[in-house]
Amino acid sequence: MRILHTSDWHIGRSFHGHSTLDALIDVLRVLVDQVRENEVDLVIVAGDVFDSAAPSAACYPVLSSTLAALADAGARVLVTSGNHDSAARLGFQSALLRDDITVVTDPSAVGTPVTFADDHGPVHVYGIPYLEPAIVRHLWTGVELRSQAQTMAHALDLVRADAAARGGRSIVAAHCFAAGVESTPGVEREIRQGGLDVVPLSTFDGPDYVALGHIHGRQQLSDRVRYAGAPLHYSFGEAGKPRGSWLVDLDAAGLSSVRWLDLPVPRSLVTLRGPLDDLLTDERFSDHGEQWVRAEYTDPTPQPDPMRRLQTRFPWCATVVHLPAASSVDDGAGYARRVRAARDDAEVIDAFLAHVREGEGASTAERELIRDVLAARTVAEARA
Repeated sequence: MRILHTSDWHIGRSFHGHSTLDALIDVLRVLVDQVRENEVDLVIVAGDVFDSAAPSAACYPVLSSTLAALADAGARVLVTSGNHDSAARLGFQSALLRDDITVVTDPSAVGTPVTFADDHGPVHVYGIPYLEPAIVRHLWTGVELRSQAQTMAHALDLVRADAAARGGRSIVAAHCFAAGVESTPGVEREIRQGGLDVVPLSTFDGPDYVALGHIHGRQQLSDRVRYAGAPLHYSFGEAGKPRGSWLVDLDAAGLSSVRWLDLPVPRSLVTLRGPLDDLLTDERFSDHGEQWVRAEYTDPTPQPDPMRRLQTRFPWCATVVHLPAASSVDDGAGYARRVRAARDDAEVIDAFLAHVREGEGASTAERELIRDVLAARTVAEARA
């Protein structure tokens, strides 16, 4: 049996205010082509199909048409819900899908597989939706379920017990944060509390292959336990990380081989750093006009309207951050003492500017303007 492991489609997610829907549609079309070309028998989508519990109307056709296309390419499809999904909404849609597409959202079904068969016999696929301990603990009375780790451990115990009774090979599809990986800051919504909700790798002992979702980057925790990651980049922290899926082969004895299938990156990401004038004019940045750009400008003080100016050169500039190249050295005086030491209002203003602008006080032009404003105020007060 040949299995394609994908996850974290996040249909409907935006990228710094830009829609990713069209790019995702194009990438998922390539994934469908890969399923057909590689004669995949089963596609597993391990959670976070949608980006939110209440996706927009435009998101539903993307899911239904992609699942239908995967089935038309010759594969059975099994989808589980993730922590971003509404299990109720995703589960409702499952009743409207074809017989060769299965959506697993019901926690009470954990430990009951969807069974497929190949020339070597049955393959039991155990879909485990995202399990929020507070929501599912009533299903399993007498079991302490205070953390994700405890909840997943119990779910895998149910899987192992059922698989032992049935015999044959087994696959698990789950959505969680496993030990041994790091998330990308600002990307994976935390489903941890301290270290309690990190699921130990030993929890996944037993099945022939474990297809995980939640981490957006490709991860191999063992030969049998892997994350496929997301098909698109959703953060500049993911720049340079490959996008794709795992192609998993089972033989009569179990796991035979696993190889990576790359997906195209519609628009690559780059972080550019330097003074704003350099970013706007220097030739070394001239090749980045078609990339998503995170601009970090290093001028000592904030510059006016940097996003608009940068987008004249980089149309896909998505975020701008002011990161001064060097911070001022604290002379030990402190802002309050510098203000008390000021001899006039102009020096008070200069001390304030130095305080909020990384040590850079008023420029010559600013000092002249400050003097003019203060002089005008003095005249106005004298005439009052």
